[in-house]
Amino acid sequence: MRHLISAFAALVMATVIVQPVQAAGFPDRGVKIVVPFPAGGSNDVVARLLGTKLSELWGQPVVVDNRAGGGGNIGAEAVARSPADGYTLLLTAPGPLAVNQSLYAQLPFNPAQDFTPIALIASVPIVLAVNPSVKATTVAELVALAKASPGKLNFGSSGLGSTNHLAGELLKTRAGIEIVHVPYRGAAPAMNDLIGGQIPIMFDNMPAVRPQVQGKTIRALAVAGAARSPLFPELPTMAEAGVANFEASSWFGLVAPAKMPPDVTKALIDGVIKVMKDSDMTKRLAEVGAEPGTLSGDAFGTFLRTESQKWEQVVKTAGAKVD
Repeated sequence: MRHLISAFAALVMATVIVQPVQAAGFPDRGVKIVVPFPAGGSNDVVARLLGTKLSELWGQPVVVDNRAGGGGNIGAEAVARSPADGYTLLLTAPGPLAVNQSLYAQLPFNPAQDFTPIALIASVPIVLAVNPSVKATTVAELVALAKASPGKLNFGSSGLGSTNHLAGELLKTRAGIEIVHVPYRGAAPAMNDLIGGQIPIMFDNMPAVRPQVQGKTIRALAVAGAARSPLFPELPTMAEAGVANFEASSWFGLVAPAKMPPDVTKALIDGVIKVMKDSDMTKRLAEVGAEPGTLSGDAFGTFLRTESQKWEQVVKTAGAKVD
């Protein structure tokens, strides 16, 4: 009898210990991924790929909520102010997490303190493209065209502080030309105007550029990264095209609000790692020109700090500011 009572007591203790972990059961309902840019851009494409795979893994709906505006600050602020329970996440390009603190006079959130780093989801090359009506088939010809008509050519971007905005500013500095920045509320509307000829020049991420180049609605001149892209091996890098010391790329990272419960943070990181190792996810990212990320948790946090320092220098060099 004594042994039976002891065994029952042990079972009760085990239940008490295990129950809170089971009760956490993250996620036990739908998860929302906020994208701080309009639908249709590279950020949105990657978010929807990730959301689909996480939904399959968790057996819970994962929806993408596009909250555009303010160079990504509106969506980022919404997540920073959300409950720290893991059910509202931010998947964003560098702007809100690594650029805007150097570009904007004031932010409604603190990128270094108001988020919990989850994972680097993907990195993507940036491509310099023009409307087919532009009389330039190389970077050198584009630079010559800009020098012949200072301040007459515009370049579009997904918004102030975006990596494609800063790539344009870097081109101005490195090539010694004067082209005028036209910010949009996201990459998709900017790309639409590039196709339509309302703007002649744009730097944009490979996932958005590739189908348009293949459809001959725009013309790609160079990739802005350190190496050529396997998707367009014929395209030179900006350095190869004659613009020295030019390197710019973009990435997409997933963060949650600050002060997350450690077990929920771990569940999120573990889920994302599983998805990123999925061969179909890797294949689908490669198809749009993105490379899967390999950093998570503290390592991703270190990456964010390094990126903030890098883009701070670019902003200073370009002299870009938003009041």
